[in-house]
Amino acid sequence: MDKPTLAPPDPPAQEAPGEERAAGRRSGSRHRYLLWGTALVVAGVVAAAFLRPHGESGRRSSGRHAALDVQPVAVATVRAGDMPIELTELGTVVPITNVTVQTRVDGYLMKVLFTEGQHVRQGDLLALIDTRPYEVLLAQYKGQLAADQAQLDQARIDNARYQKLIRQNSVAAMTAVDQQYKVAQLEGTVKQDQALVDNEKLQITYCHIIAPVDGRVGIRQVDMGNYVTAGQTNGLVILTQMQPISVIFTLPETELGPVAERLRTGVALPVEAWDSTNTRKIADGAVSVLDSQIDTSTGTVRMRSIFPNQDETLFPNQFVNAHLLVNTEHNVLLVPANAIQTGPNGPFTYVVKPDDTVEVRDVKTGHSHGDVVVVTSGLKAGESVVTDGTDRLHAGSKVTVPAATPDGAAPETTDTHPRRRQGQSGANGAPASPGGSGGSGQGQP
Repeated sequence: MDKPTLAPPDPPAQEAPGEERAAGRRSGSRHRYLLWGTALVVAGVVAAAFLRPHGESGRRSSGRHAALDVQPVAVATVRAGDMPIELTELGTVVPITNVTVQTRVDGYLMKVLFTEGQHVRQGDLLALIDTRPYEVLLAQYKGQLAADQAQLDQARIDNARYQKLIRQNSVAAMTAVDQQYKVAQLEGTVKQDQALVDNEKLQITYCHIIAPVDGRVGIRQVDMGNYVTAGQTNGLVILTQMQPISVIFTLPETELGPVAERLRTGVALPVEAWDSTNTRKIADGAVSVLDSQIDTSTGTVRMRSIFPNQDETLFPNQFVNAHLLVNTEHNVLLVPANAIQTGPNGPFTYVVKPDDTVEVRDVKTGHSHGDVVVVTSGLKAGESVVTDGTDRLHAGSKVTVPAATPDGAAPETTDTHPRRRQGQSGANGAPASPGGSGGSGQGQP
């Protein structure tokens, strides 16, 4: 049986070269569009899966982000009050009287009657110098005085007799006149002798060294038994008046006008003495005198203030900070100094509005004292200004003020940071597991 003969297939139709390239471009474009569309769909699904809130966990996350937008701050109320205008200058404690006790006669120091550091009164006997040489001279001068006084008495009797005889023309006039001159000469001699006697008495008085003022004696410079001379170096001891005592400080010439005006009115300007670190007040006093000229090399004028110093907290040559109260401004607006911020336009502050948002308010400031500043414009009494937590604030920021605890301790604040909170508790507030995953984020128990 013969096998059927199959006809060969027809050769495929060949397209023109230009049509083939056009079809390839259309196919590639459709392929790219399909890939881009698939990628967008996948990205949308992934974003929806990760960003869409899931149950209770999503609501907590939204609450946390909302809480993060609220800034906890500390506030203070603008109040009306008095502001002292005070100048702080460096001063030195200077005694009103500082005496180097000297001897005015030469001799051996027989007694020292004071103790180092002792407080003495004016007129107290401090030391005694040997008086015997001066007592011997005193006796000699007294003898000379007695002899000359006897001659004077005799001459006066003779003069009285000659004056009687001359009236009777019984003696020559020259003899009577010579007798008068002799009486005058002897009177002079007696006065000279008396001066010598008084001088020796004074030397004996000088042998008794007494305190010229009230004060405190320092370290003894000479021991008993030494020979001392008048005007010797360092003297016997230094006596310093401690009560009252003064503080001398310098005032800039730019501040001289208000201070001099207050002094001319007779008002006593209070002065406080603070320690060298300016952290502790030592004593209270008042200005006593303003110097008569300005020091051209420093542009300052010296002032002296007097302090009672009853407890002797001020010590000579001690460096202190003198706080001079020049004046007091009454009924001005006062705010804490940390409420004033500085910006491109000058000082400003954050004012808390009734809706718990802040407003940026430009202000003008005046004098300051301690941590309080005078605000001359921009604020009203009773307004609340932010004093702490200003680093993240801007106009319109929402703020909250933590309530103070009854015992004055810092209030507890809720940590709203998601990562920190996750490490602290689980999804339902339960303690976190040791692994640090407190919850699944899906609201599961």
